[in-house]
Amino acid sequence: MRTLTLGFLLLAAGHATAASSFTQEWPSCDIKAQHDVKGETGGSIKDPLQADISVRINVLQADIGNARKARHLTEAQSEQLWQQAGRIRKDADGYVKQQGFLSAAERASYDRELDDVAGRLCRAVK
Repeated sequence: MRTLTLGFLLLAAGHATAASSFTQEWPSCDIKAQHDVKGETGGSIKDPLQADISVRINVLQADIGNARKARHLTEAQSEQLWQQAGRIRKDADGYVKQQGFLSAAERASYDRELDDVAGRLCRAVK
């Protein structure tokens, strides 16, 4: 929970400076801020890069839920995006469990996948 709170605080601080109202409403659409999010380790999160990915997925899934409630996405679209984000979390957690850490290359790969999910979400909410 601390990780999620920290992520939202970081996003809020970043948006308070000079972000557009669109990215304030949909934090997942500010890709640069999403790449800069830092999570905290604790609980089942053992690796700092895993924590970063986890916070990013939490924000993305929150935006997917909000977009569904606002009827920007159909149920099928939101379910597909939610599941893809969940799969990325499961894969990252699996790597950490297997290797003991998440490499920078793996983090970059997961960021690209999350950018794709965010891009599809952001096109739907515009």
